[in-house]
Order: sequence, then structure tokens, then C-alpha cells
Amino acid sequence: MAPAQRCPLCRQTFFCGRGHVYSRKHQRQLKEALERLLPQVEAARKAIRAAQVERYVPEHERCCWCLCCGREVRKHLSHGNLTVLHGGLLEHLASPEHKKATNRFWWENKAEFQMKEKFLISSQDYARFKKSMVKGLDSYEEKMAAQIREVEHSRRELVRSVLEPQAVPDPEEGSSALGSWKGTNSQVASASQQPSYLDLPPAPELDWMETGQPLTFIGHQDTPGIGNIHSGATPPWMVQDEEYSSGNQQIGPSYEEFLKEKEKQKLKKLPPDRVGANFDHNTSTSVGWLPSFGRVWNNGRRWQSRHQFKTEAAARSKQSHKEKSQ
Repeated sequence: MAPAQRCPLCRQTFFCGRGHVYSRKHQRQLKEALERLLPQVEAARKAIRAAQVERYVPEHERCCWCLCCGREVRKHLSHGNLTVLHGGLLEHLASPEHKKATNRFWWENKAEFQMKEKFLISSQDYARFKKSMVKGLDSYEEKMAAQIREVEHSRRELVRSVLEPQAVPDPEEGSSALGSWKGTNSQVASASQQPSYLDLPPAPELDWMETGQPLTFIGHQDTPGIGNIHSGATPPWMVQDEEYSSGNQQIGPSYEEFLKEKEKQKLKKLPPDRVGANFDHNTSTSVGWLPSFGRVWNNGRRWQSRHQFKTEAAARSKQSHKEKSQ
């Protein structure tokens, strides 16, 4: 028997030696694992000709699992506050360690030879990626410089608009300009002959306390015997109503009603068709309530226990009559 070996793709131990890699299950697991890694590699290949540079965010620390090397690899390449998208994965795919691990993985798992080139980056492609990364960094710096200039220009405009004094129009200059404008346009001249607010006389200040005014002071309208919160009276929201002023009315159920309701809630949890569900415990029971079987089933006959209970009940009744007569 071949020694036990562990397959990381199938996640099981097999004893068939090298024949396991040719099995249908292993080839299916291998194909699914390569298809999961292939979209990330293709997205990284698109960044070779046009590298994208963005501002660093914590999401750029994301890693991806390299199936050939069996370890996690950083997906993006970050330095300071800048990040080159897919730079870390391209750097790993172009490394000689990844190429050696890929050849070994393909040999051990008997994968399709045509797919191996899709998971490798040549040195020429990586050099082309470096040139595009330099261009991407330059364009990003120009973009940031343009944004800085725009913000600086808007800031200067804002400061200038705040610091410059507002020009107050001179009435004499306004009248001269209005006169010249009247000579050029007849329609506006006719409209300008209407009285403006500068020609109106100032409104007189009215004295409401002098005589002869239409308003009349009728005095304070305070209700006698009833004050307000300004005179020290009790606020209306603190005044008790007449129906609750006596204090005898009880709010909410009593304690006995609460106990009864609590007992009803306990009985609702029991099955409704149980034995004794409709039994009234408040009714009085006679001496003849005892059933036909005995009180102790394993000792004596049933009728003996019944007679014994009747004898004891008769003795207790006689004793109670004697105590009452004394």
C-alpha cells in the first residue's frame, strides 16, 4: 500500500500514490481553483499598459491567495499616501520564485499546459508596467496640482470678497446718471418721472400715549381670585382635578386581582383537555369523595383503607362536637 498523502486541493488524505492527481475529482477541484484566481490575474494584466494611481485608503491593504505559491500576496502596491492598483500582484507574478513555484505546481497536479502562461508575467511586460506607472504618477501629480491651484484661487476670491468694502451709492451721482439716462430713452424717462422713495417725506413718529389717538388703554384684565404664573400662582398643569382630588380612587387593579390574573396566566400554559381542568376548587367536599382504591396501594386491601378512613372521620367529628359543647 502506498503511504498516506494529503491533497490540499481536495482536502483529503489518499492512499493511491500519484494516481490521485489523475482522478476526476482532483481535476475538477484544480480547474475551479484556477478559475477563481484567473479573473484577478487578468485584471492585473490590464494595468500593464495603463497603471492607475489613487489616493491610499485602508481597502488597498487587501490580499489575494496565490494558488501556485500557497501563500497570500498583496494585491496593490502602496507607498505613503499613494497606491498603484494591482502593482503588488504584478510584482509577485513577475518574480522568479513565483515562476519556479508555478512549474512545480503544474507538474505535481498535472494541470493543462496551455493555462500556465496565463499565470506568469514576463520581464518585458513588467518593465512596460513600470513605465506606465511612472506616467501614472506624473499625471496624478499634475491632477493634484491643478486641484490645489483651483482651491487656492477660490480661497483668494473668497478672501477678496470679504475684505473689500462695499461701495455705497452717492445720491448726487445717482441723480446725474439718472438724468443722462433719461435723455437717451424716452420710455424709461417717463417711468422715471414717478416719485421715488428718496422724494417721500419721512414718516412721523407716533406717540401712542398722547391724546387723540384711535387706540384706548382699557387697563389690565386680571380675573379676581385667579392668578397666573407671573404673579406666583400654581401653574395649571400642577392643579389637581376635582374628580381625583379626594384621593380615594384607586389607580389600576388591586393586589388580589393581580394574583388572580397571574394564576390565570399560569393555567393558560397547561393543556385545556387535561384531567380536572374544569374542577372548581372552591366547592366543599363531603366525606364520600374518597375513591374505591386504598390510600396505600401496596399494603392491605382497598376496602380496608376505605373503612379506616371513615372510622377516623367519624372520630374527628365526635371530638369536634365535644369541643363545641364544652
